[in-house]
Amino acid sequence: MTKKELLNKLFVENNLTEEDVFSHQHYKIITRSGVEKIMANMKIYVAYEVIRSEPNFAVVKAKGEITDDEKFIETFGSALKGDNYKDGNTNSWYVIEMAEKRAMSRAVLKLAGFYELGVFAEDESESFKRSN
Repeated sequence: MTKKELLNKLFVENNLTEEDVFSHQHYKIITRSGVEKIMANMKIYVAYEVIRSEPNFAVVKAKGEITDDEKFIETFGSALKGDNYKDGNTNSWYVIEMAEKRAMSRAVLKLAGFYELGVFAEDESESFKRSN
């Protein structure tokens, strides 16, 4: 099966619509709502561990599993507050929340098989936002 066929299969299996996915440079990007659909559809459970939390920097570990398949993964998300993204990767003061969203998105997409096909989540990078 080709990469395109595998992606189409995953999109259909997870009930993703055009609103859930968009193209960005060399990648397909899944929106927050798309990640949530995949998480619910595949019965993915994610638990979090705060590794570091400071006023302008946070790292969160996400431990994800698909209980039906006994698949398990650990991955990280981070956020660093910076002015105009020059010195960081977010302009939000909600760095722990950004780190959590990034960790969760990575865990879900890795468990679901999207990552290996070059698909990322909108939350993972400010440059992945639809408006950019």
